[in-house]
Order: sequence, then C-alpha cells, then structure tokens
Amino acid sequence: MATPAIDVPASNRVVPGSHHLAPVVWPKTSNESTPDAGKVAAAWISSFNSLIKGEDVEVSSLFRNDSHWRDLLCLTWDFHNHQGLEKIASAVQQKSKGCRIKSINADTSTDLRKPAIAPVDFAGHVKGVQSFLTVDTDVGRGRGLVRLVQDPENGGKWKAFTLFTTLQELKGFEEYIDTRRPTGVEHGTHPGRKNWKERRDAEANFEGTEPTVLIVGSGQGGLTSAARLKQLGVQTLVVDQNSRIGDNWRNRYHHLVLHDTIWYDHMPYISFPPNWPVFTPKDKLADWFEFYASAMELNVWTKTTIKDSKWDDDKRQWTVELEREKDGKRETRTLHPRHVIQATGHSGEAYFPPGIKGLDEFKGDRLVHSAHFTGPQENGKGKKAVIIGSCNSAHDIAQDYYEHGYDVTMVQRSSTTIVTSESLFSILMKGIYDETGVSFSFPNPALWALILTLSSSTQPPVEEADMINMSLPNPVLKRWHSDATEEMTRRDTPLLQGLLAAGFAIDNGPDCAGLFMKYLHRGGGYYIDVGAAQLIADGKIKIKQGQEIAHLNAHSISFADNSELEADEIVFATGYRNMRETARKIFGNELAERVEEVWGFDEEGETRTLWRRSGHPGFWFFGGNIALCRFYSRLLALQIKALETGVMKYDDA
Repeated sequence: MATPAIDVPASNRVVPGSHHLAPVVWPKTSNESTPDAGKVAAAWISSFNSLIKGEDVEVSSLFRNDSHWRDLLCLTWDFHNHQGLEKIASAVQQKSKGCRIKSINADTSTDLRKPAIAPVDFAGHVKGVQSFLTVDTDVGRGRGLVRLVQDPENGGKWKAFTLFTTLQELKGFEEYIDTRRPTGVEHGTHPGRKNWKERRDAEANFEGTEPTVLIVGSGQGGLTSAARLKQLGVQTLVVDQNSRIGDNWRNRYHHLVLHDTIWYDHMPYISFPPNWPVFTPKDKLADWFEFYASAMELNVWTKTTIKDSKWDDDKRQWTVELEREKDGKRETRTLHPRHVIQATGHSGEAYFPPGIKGLDEFKGDRLVHSAHFTGPQENGKGKKAVIIGSCNSAHDIAQDYYEHGYDVTMVQRSSTTIVTSESLFSILMKGIYDETGVSFSFPNPALWALILTLSSSTQPPVEEADMINMSLPNPVLKRWHSDATEEMTRRDTPLLQGLLAAGFAIDNGPDCAGLFMKYLHRGGGYYIDVGAAQLIADGKIKIKQGQEIAHLNAHSISFADNSELEADEIVFATGYRNMRETARKIFGNELAERVEEVWGFDEEGETRTLWRRSGHPGFWFFGGNIALCRFYSRLLALQIKALETGVMKYDDA
C-alpha cells in the first residue's frame, strides 16, 4: 500500500532526496570550579594522541555519547560528521594501517587560538574549554578546534562535545605563497627571453600546453577555486559565456546590493580594502572580480561556450570542444582536461513553476524571470507590477518597482523567513565577521568575549572566523542558530507583527533555526530585510497570499481561488533548478544521470555533492555564497592536487 503524503510545513521543506537535520540538545555539564584551560586541553590532547596510536585508551573516556566529530579530509578523502561514540570509534579504527591522523596539538601561536574557557551554546549557559588545534596526518597538515565539557555522569571528566579537523595542505605540495612565492624575474643573461606580459599572454592562451582543470563559470565559485589551484601549481582554465568577468553579477537587476557584509565576503588571498562599503553593490563586486582575476593571474576565457564534451573512463580525461570569440573572431579549441568543475552557481537554471497556463497569452509590457530582470521603467506611475515569489530577489525587485512609482503586488504562495539586516549582523555575525570586536548587546556578552578569546577590540582574521564558524557540526550549528533566531525574532517583533497584519505569512526556518539553516536545507525561502518588509507592513507593497496561479491572461493573472489580479509587468522570482539540471544541459544526460544530487544534507549532516566527489570521476560541482566558496575552494583544490600527484585515488575512502 502506498505511503500517504505528509504535508510538511514550508519552513521544514528540504531539497528532494536530502535529509532533514535534527538539532542537538545542549549537553548537561558540571561547572563546579574554574579550570586551568591549558592543562585541561593538554590532558585531553595527550589521551587523544594515545587513542589514535592504538594504545589502551577508550573512546568513551574522551568523547560523550552525544559528541560530534566533524572531519574534512583528515580522516578520509571525504567530508563526514561522526555523531556518537560508536561512529567516532569506527572512524578512528576504520583504517587497516591505523588512523590517518598521526597527532594533534594545541595551537598556542596567538591569543585567539590558545586554550581558553568559553561557552559552548549560544546563550552561554554551558561553559567549557575551547582550543584551536594543529593536525598532522599521513599526507598533510591541518587545523582543528575542540570544545570540551565536563561529563557529570563520569565524575566531571573533561570530554569533547565537538571536535573539528580539516586539511590545510599536502606535505611536499604546499602553496606557492609567502616564502614560496615566485621571484617574478630571472636575473642574468638569457638571450631571447620573454618579459612578464609575454609569458602571461602565452600562459593565458595555453600556447603549446593544456589545462589540467577546466572550470565552467567565472563567478565567485570559479574564481576562488581557480585561485586555490593556481597556488598549488595546477594548470587551470576558466571559461564563461559572458562578455566580461563579473557579468553574472553585473547583468542582474539594477539596484542589487549584496545582503552579506564585507567582512563575511572576503576572497582568498586578497581582502577588500579598508574603504570598501559594508554592503557591496553588484557592479562594484563585478569590477572586483575582474581585478581579482587579473591580480591573481587567473586564466579566464570569456565569450566562450562548450560545444561538445566526452569523458574517457580508460584515459581518465575529457575531450572538450570550446568555441571562443577572441579579438572579434571566433575560434575552436579542443582541450583534454582531467577535471571539469561546474561553477555556474549552486542555484542552476532559472525555474518557472510547472503547469502554469497562459504564459504565451500575456500581452503586458514584460514577463520575465528575476534572473533576467534589468529594472523598472523610469516612470511607472499608473503601471501595475506583480512579483511571483517572496524571498530576497522578490523583495528587492518589489522595492525597486515601488520606488519607480508602480502599483506593486507580491504573490506569496507559502511562508517566508524574515530577519532584519540589523538583527542578523548584530547577533549572528558581530564579533566574528565584523570589525567592531565583541562588545555587543545580546545575552551574556562577557561569555561571547570568552569564546572569541580576543585581547583587543578588533575582529578575528577571516580564516580564524571561518574556523570558529565551520568547526560547529551542522546539527550543533542548527541548534545554535535556533537560539539565535529566538533572539532575532524578539528584536524584530514590531516588523514581524506588521507583516502578519498585512497578510504576509512568516516562519522561523526549519525547526525555528532561521534563514541560514533554511539556505543549507533548501537553498532559499528567506529575506534579509533592507527596507521592503517595512513597505509591506505599511501597505505600500500589497500581498496576495497562499494561492497558486491558475492562468495568465492578456493583462491579468487568475488564481486558484477565482480571484484576478491586473498586471502590466510580471516577474517570476521563483528560484532556480538544481545544478544537476545545468550539468545535463551542458554535458548531457549520461553525466547528469551519473552524478549525485546537489544541495541539502546527507545522512550525516554534510552538504550533498558540492565541493566533494560528485559520483562521476573528473567532474566536480562548486557553488555557494562567497564565504562558502572562500572556505571550500581550498578543500576542492587539495582533492584535485592529491589526485594529480597520486596521493589519493578517486575510489579511496
């Protein structure tokens, strides 16, 4: 008998085939005295090193029943979150030659990194000892972070609640930066030598050579992964169908500005300058991408499309036919990369809800997807604009229409997570991704000062901020965000009440864990308010809520409840298809059927397929916001470098 369909609330919907992530319960602990953080960390680290050497140490003496060990490429060549004693023990013992991690040590190189007393939870009720770590593996070096709490069921013994380990570099294949940077010149006598410009032109055009890696897309995903590969000495070519680097942002709607702050959005190796605006306009970001590609000496071919591609399983290489416009002429190049990275954005192709009738019957001024919306007409007085959708793009476009004099209606089919920009960045980001330090006002600021262990009022370096952020396994992160969302909702109550009164449906994300966890669960469904929500609350942007479109007419939209809405312009801000469908369009059905689904969580709570092996040798998906691209580009590059040097085989666990 068929299983009956379950009506899942919009807040808890996930990408098809992915797993709903359950948040943790904060550990019960005993805090009878103020410990010496350094001694507590040293004792635990010593016992952990004995454990991984195979000595007589029980996993249960180091980890709690509810512990999490998040590992990115140190234990295996994949991403894992080992939850509970049994899985942690299995992870330590799974290799016949022993644990790949050979030792860990406390990182005391800065005040931020050294062991310190710190809260484990958002509110600061559970105190523990936090220590940054250095990690030595059989093939590389890494970093980590452990959070220790006392176990009241074991006499107050200090055990790990969370452990994080991540690979940073391969031994013998370190990045060409700092003391390993290129000289830029060959001194001495070299008849016929070429200057830097000539060498760069030859490199960029792959004169007499071929790329090891072909990257499709020159947005943040393509550029960050190309930059990481460049520093590892992996020949890489980025291709993009647009006319200029950055056009993926430059060609979007007129008033688009990033909703993330500058401190969250730095690129690898080159940070934004100190005069950069807090929120980056799209055209400024596009120009920065052009500068970044030039400064990092990345090989990028614009006005280039893939005409044909084939993978050879025996040779483990691609044959890719490219058509490129160069100097006003079209040329064809056939290349044989061993890796292709699809970096076209995790959102994929523009998505129109299926089954909408009458798309060809609409006779108004414009019907377009938000991906192709360039902006309203200058004088929209008397015009009626309807936006289908109720997330970031929909709100930005609705506000733009309103400011140009249009009568604006937003069609909201389900509920949306709303948080003001002020609450988001004064609660979730402040003290980590900002420049004002830790003196901020939400519950237990003194304890949050301890978790950052900062001795000054400045922000931690972005790599340290990433370590703090990424060290939280996603089930723990979800609970942390749930507590933070409760505080943000309290702050935003007047606005949220106004939205409800206007007929706008709101939710607090999956398990009340807010917008970021909604993003990781399903890729959208939220709005960071920078003004449009207040326009809705004030009745200046109208809401049509909870009804599906039945039919588009010549100058109106009919809905399932038999109501009708006049429209001169319609914008579908209805999201994007899965990256797998973009792969199907570019590389064909055979590849699309072989790769795994993208986005959402796997059974362990790691993001599916992105930044890791896709299921098809030599093919990788890469995407996400700038912060995710900054962090995961290193891990993707290390996997490719390990494959190219024989350190790793594709089928290795």
